[in-house]
Amino acid sequence: MVSAVSFYAYRLMVRLTKNRLLNYRQLLHQYLVDMHGKIEAERLLFIRLNQKKLRVDEYIHLKDAITNDSDPANHGKLVILPSTFAGCPRNMHKYA
Repeated sequence: MVSAVSFYAYRLMVRLTKNRLLNYRQLLHQYLVDMHGKIEAERLLFIRLNQKKLRVDEYIHLKDAITNDSDPANHGKLVILPSTFAGCPRNMHKYA
């Protein structure tokens, strides 16, 4: 299976022959925005499905804080984003 990043990198790579996709200007911009959204969704899905591989169990204090919360309506599913995920609070704090 090919990841979205690999597929789109192949589609946009500069070739000796003419790459018509790069000539479409505004349509290309929309295509790039859509690709970015798809790649981010794929990364988030990977993180959500591989929480055990990412050693999320080490965040016991977060689970305790959620468990001690009195309002169960505030609970959703806990998904911990790694600090390498661009845009997450831990990543922004790391580079601030």
